Amino acid sequence: MNLYLYQNQFLPKEQVSISPDDRGYYFGDGVYEVFRVYNGNLFEPEGHYRRLEKSAREVRIPLPYSLERLHQYLTELIQANHLQEGTVYMQITRGAAPRAHPFPPTHTEPVLMAFCNEIARPKSTMEQGITAITADDIRWLRCDLKTLNLLANVMAKQHALDQGAGEVILHRNGTITECSASNFMIIKEGELFTHPANNLILHGITREVVLRLARNLDIVYHERTFTIEDLLSAEEAFISGTTVEVTPIISVDGRRIGTGRPGPVTRKLQQAFEQLING
Repeated sequence: MNLYLYQNQFLPKEQVSISPDDRGYYFGDGVYEVFRVYNGNLFEPEGHYRRLEKSAREVRIPLPYSLERLHQYLTELIQANHLQEGTVYMQITRGAAPRAHPFPPTHTEPVLMAFCNEIARPKSTMEQGITAITADDIRWLRCDLKTLNLLANVMAKQHALDQGAGEVILHRNGTITECSASNFMIIKEGELFTHPANNLILHGITREVVLRLARNLDIVYHERTFTIEDLLSAEEAFISGTTVEVTPIISVDGRRIGTGRPGPVTRKLQQAFEQLING
């Protein structure tokens, strides 16, 4: 499995050549999406395309193809690589131009690149749960845009791993936002709480799915802010994301969440998610 989509061509990885003048390399000047693939099909593609379109519009990068053509390309990429379970990574940069902060000339062609990863589902961590730590959210104020500028997320994730934790829960002055690479939810008195989908968090596609499943299961949910104190007194907590699906958090900063085991509401949502991806 080594065919990449580069512009409008399918090429072996060794033949993909990105210019050193690409603004994605210089400035992180680009947007991206990571799609889950189950049973050889893109999962929730419409949500990803909607978010991609918004991110590109907000940073003023023209999409090189229509969403319909993009979908056709990604479908062909999956088929060409015989991918059944894993992810598709796609990024679009503003293009190649001499290094300068202002936008390059309008005729500069955006650069599209995508590839497949064969990744197993995280069944062990979904079953057992993971630990987490908290840290200050010092990222910029447009976290709703899925751009290539991810150094703050990378540093936060590594900080968690250095502490022996699986994820870091970010907060701004004690108000929980999200995690380094996932959205975050808690359960209090049987009801679900998650940060509003504003500029301070990424509008996760799996987050959308979880809230939809909660509605179907008659689980009351609230998109409103909550604090570290609310988290530490919660009955359950979990993260959601393209690669982590619905993964329980069993302790935070060394303090047990609820019983210290994945809780019943989280289990219900996991089961509903399982039924969804299996058709």
